Amino acid sequence: MLSVNSTKAVFSTFLVTGIPGLEAVHIWISIPFSTMFFITLVGNVTILTVICRERTLHVPMYLFLAMLAVSDLGLSLFTFPTMLRIFWLDTRELTFSACFTQMFFIHTFQDFESAIILAMAFDRYVAISHPLRYSSILTSSAISRIGLAIVVRTLAVQVPLPILLRRLCFCHSNVLSHSYCLHPDIIKLSCSNTRINSIFGLFVVLSTMGLDFLLILFSYILILKTVLSIASSGGRLKALNTCISHICAVILFFTPMICLSILHRFGPKLPSHIYVTMANMHFLIPPVMNPIVYVAKTKQIRDKILKVFIKKEPESQVTFIT
Repeated sequence: MLSVNSTKAVFSTFLVTGIPGLEAVHIWISIPFSTMFFITLVGNVTILTVICRERTLHVPMYLFLAMLAVSDLGLSLFTFPTMLRIFWLDTRELTFSACFTQMFFIHTFQDFESAIILAMAFDRYVAISHPLRYSSILTSSAISRIGLAIVVRTLAVQVPLPILLRRLCFCHSNVLSHSYCLHPDIIKLSCSNTRINSIFGLFVVLSTMGLDFLLILFSYILILKTVLSIASSGGRLKALNTCISHICAVILFFTPMICLSILHRFGPKLPSHIYVTMANMHFLIPPVMNPIVYVAKTKQIRDKILKVFIKKEPESQVTFIT
């Protein structure tokens, strides 16, 4: 037990947790998680490679998809390795600095993903409601400004979080409830006054993911209004079909988070592994499933992947000698 900086903390490290109650089978649980990590890396790197190499995909929809792949990679690289280290080596200790750094990047990429999904909703709204003005509204400079705004907003709210944590004293316990460091989990362990941390943390959630979710819903209300005004049923189905991949991304990202928040505040007391599993679904499932969904539902991506990675062998020439 040591002091860290001027916080006079009793503990010098945090202990992350695997899946409570299933410690005996951690090595077996690591198999599906390792598979998910591999799929995440291959899927998102493939999408990034294809979009970067194919100039025909340098359009708003696929540029936003590339941003989503970057945020998925970042989120997975700061969650999966810590979990696998627990499952394989039973190594649970993280220093305060390592834990605060991991927390910062997890929440940063989480906010990136939320904002990018909102930008993709705006892209779908413009494509369906204003198709003739699509290229004039979502220009390259507009995409750059949207990307910059996402980065600035995220850093503006996330940078203060680890700074505010440095002032806290941790003496109640050092055992975190998840396999990685999360802001609400860390402040629960403090024996200092965490009122400022809690208020600011709530402000961050509401002003980023909460606001993004409401704006996404508003975007789809406008999209639905436009779709219902289309005369032919075929035209309506075609317009809605362009949104399916994005709707899947919204459901995958926001549903576990909303369910977990409701259970924590209003639900019955459940075993701890239920909460851990739902948190894992929020942080781990979207990076795995997003590339699968977009490749399955987007013909252009599938065709370009085949073009880039499956080279057609030249036909052998046969010469007949007479």
